[in-house]
Amino acid sequence: MRKIMKSGAPLLFLSVSLLVSGCGIGGEKAGTELDPPKVNYVKEGKSLDKKEKTAKTESTQKRQLFLFDSNGMVVPQVLALPKNDETAKQVLQYLVKDGPVSNMIPNGFQAVLPADTEVLSVNIKKGTATANFSKEFTEYNAKDEMKILQAITFTLTQFDNIKKVKIQIEGKNQNSMPVNNTPVGEGVSRVDGINLENGSVADITNSELVTLYFLAQTQDQTYYVPVTRRVAKEGTDKVTATIEHLIDGPSAESNLLTDFRTDVKLLSTPVVKDGVVTLNFNGAVLDNKEESMIADEVLNSIVLSLTELSEVKKVAIKVDGKSKIFTEKGKELTAPVSRPKEVNTGEF
Repeated sequence: MRKIMKSGAPLLFLSVSLLVSGCGIGGEKAGTELDPPKVNYVKEGKSLDKKEKTAKTESTQKRQLFLFDSNGMVVPQVLALPKNDETAKQVLQYLVKDGPVSNMIPNGFQAVLPADTEVLSVNIKKGTATANFSKEFTEYNAKDEMKILQAITFTLTQFDNIKKVKIQIEGKNQNSMPVNNTPVGEGVSRVDGINLENGSVADITNSELVTLYFLAQTQDQTYYVPVTRRVAKEGTDKVTATIEHLIDGPSAESNLLTDFRTDVKLLSTPVVKDGVVTLNFNGAVLDNKEESMIADEVLNSIVLSLTELSEVKKVAIKVDGKSKIFTEKGKELTAPVSRPKEVNTGEF
């Protein structure tokens, strides 16, 4: 097993298997409203036969839910939900504590919306989804407010036709969240960030946000955590800033991990053309220099982080100017890598 670094100290970890090609998560529009069908759960110790497995696959669809992990971070988990024509309303229903997600949620994770919250409706117009909740929505701790808003926003914006999210309570528009007055205004989007940290930037007015994907670990799985960090606007482009902050690693107090070596460097300024960014690293980015092999966790962190930038759809990687690089499974990266279809499926 390789070692993952946390604040300079090596930690052993479980291997992560994740697709590194294909389109981004979602790739479809949120649908219209229908009540979800009933779900038949299999008792512990019993398995589904082939026909039952096929039927289960055909009656479910994978959706990305943003949940709280044991460190209080907002983290995506991909779960198989019953097929439903009203997908936007459904994914929010699965964010409610003690709701339908209870039998599916991974160990160490919890739903984000207060128990008994009803999702009254989700109306989508011109790229903005207005989520209408019952009065129980207000029954959360003030310290969780911003992350609850982030979880709602990132869960809904997995759909192509949703770019921003607004909040209603019992049909009344909310200019801010109800407990700690976090602004909502004309809508919140992914650009506003997730698991926000200020980093070392002193001048917030002359800064911008980048979203970085680090790793966290439980006894059951190792998973990716998005963190939005403030970086200085001047002195470097946003792609370079993202890579440099990935190399710097997570903050010491975050309990997050990284598989980047501290001596990894970009040898030239990244070039973005037609949605593809080309990166040229030194040999330190490789996990095995003799076999020109890059670790899956390093590759995935790079691709997940850079494809959060609107101008980047795919990532091409070179080492010392050469393109012949291999994954851990020995597959040559002959084409630019796009965002994984599924992140944190729990299937490790």
